[in-house]
Order: sequence, then C-alpha cells, then structure tokens
Amino acid sequence: MPKSTLITILLLLVAYPFMYQSGNLNAEELTLTASQILEKADDVINAPRDQDLRIKLILIDKKGKEKMREMSMLQKGSDKRMVKFLSPADQRGIAFLSLPGDIMYLYLPAFNKVRRIASHVKNTKFAGTDFTYEDMEAIRYTEKYLPELLKKEGDHCVLQLKPREGVKTDYSKLIMWVRTDNFYPTKIEHYNKGDKLYKIMIREKIEKVNGYWISRESEMEDLKAEHRTKMIIVDVKFDSGLSDDKFTKRYLSR
Repeated sequence: MPKSTLITILLLLVAYPFMYQSGNLNAEELTLTASQILEKADDVINAPRDQDLRIKLILIDKKGKEKMREMSMLQKGSDKRMVKFLSPADQRGIAFLSLPGDIMYLYLPAFNKVRRIASHVKNTKFAGTDFTYEDMEAIRYTEKYLPELLKKEGDHCVLQLKPREGVKTDYSKLIMWVRTDNFYPTKIEHYNKGDKLYKIMIREKIEKVNGYWISRESEMEDLKAEHRTKMIIVDVKFDSGLSDDKFTKRYLSR
C-alpha cells in the first residue's frame, strides 16, 4: 500500500470520532425513517400538557397595508384548541373551537350563535386571516398524513406529507422542513387539490421556554391573494392546568 494512502486512512480514522461528536454526522439522522421524524416533530410542537398564549396578529395586503388584531389561544394536549379574538372591537368575541374527531365550532357574537363547521368548508379563511379553519385546528400530523423523506437540506430534513386514506382535507400534500437538532418544523408548503403551491407558512424566532420549543413569530402567506398573516406570541404560559370546561361549546360563547 502506498505511504500516502496509508496516511490518508489514518487521518480519516483519527478525524471520524470528532466529526461524529461535533454533529457533522448524526447517527440518529441517518437511521430515522420519515414516520419517526414526523412523530418527533409532533411530539415537540405538542409537548406541553397545556398552552395559554396571547397572540398579536398582523394582516398585510399586497400593498403592504397592515391591520392589527389580538387573540388568545388555549390548547390542551394535541387535540383541543380554543381561539378567541380580543380586539379590535368589531372582531372581539369571535371564537373557534377544535375538538378530537375532526369536530370544529365557530361562535359569531353578532348572531349570538354557535355553529358546527362542516367538513366541506374547512378551507374557509378564519376571520379574514390567511389561516383556514383546518390550519387552526389542533392536530398530530402523523394521524392525518403519510410522510416521505425527500431529502436532507442543510440542517433540515424535508418531508412530503400526503393525506391518509379517508382524511378530509383541502390539501393534496404538504412539504415540511424539520430541523435536525430539535425536530421543530420551520416551514410548510401547502398544495391545493390541483397540486399547485398556494400557501407557505414560515416559523421564526424559535426558542426554548420553560423546557418547551416554540416559535415566537410565524407567518402564513397566500400566494394567489398576495396576502400575509403574521402571528406573534407576546405572552405564553405552559402547564397551568387548563380544565376541560374551557374547551366546550358553552365556554365558546362566553
């Protein structure tokens, strides 16, 4: 064996452990399946037992004009979510409830009536934002979608998610970027029934709060409407012991 080849092999053997420990080669990344990656992403975003968030919304049209709104969001586990608008005055009291079994309710104070949201209108935008009722529900992606690992891109794994058989959704597929260090999803492309990209969600300012990863700022962009909705978390409480009473039709209209 030539001396130069032997030296190269020895250098690689010496360098390998350091490469491995430094994160250049992550054994978990190399062995995880698409389903396991998505399962970990679900576990990260639904890790708290419950969540109490105060959120500022900024609606931005194609001319850059902004409208400000404020809402509260309560979530328990991964399948119960209550959203209520706090301001402005003409939006105050509008509320949305997501429950297990694909059950959703909407309360409109102007009509003083709670109505169930039918499956065929889940793609309707929620109160003028770029988030549909489907986007607002509390879910585990693994329960609705079958994942496929498309590629590794920098410090992200890129997954393609296609609806499971029997799942009713307005999306033909999602493309999701998942960080490899903490498995937090940072970007999701939404494709319509014609398999055309029409919405993109970006999650930014990802940080750990009381042991849980969150995105302080996220934005949903409707490419066709040239409209964006930015969601900024201004206050957060985890594991405060939210009762099931807060996730009921009765509480929705309070």
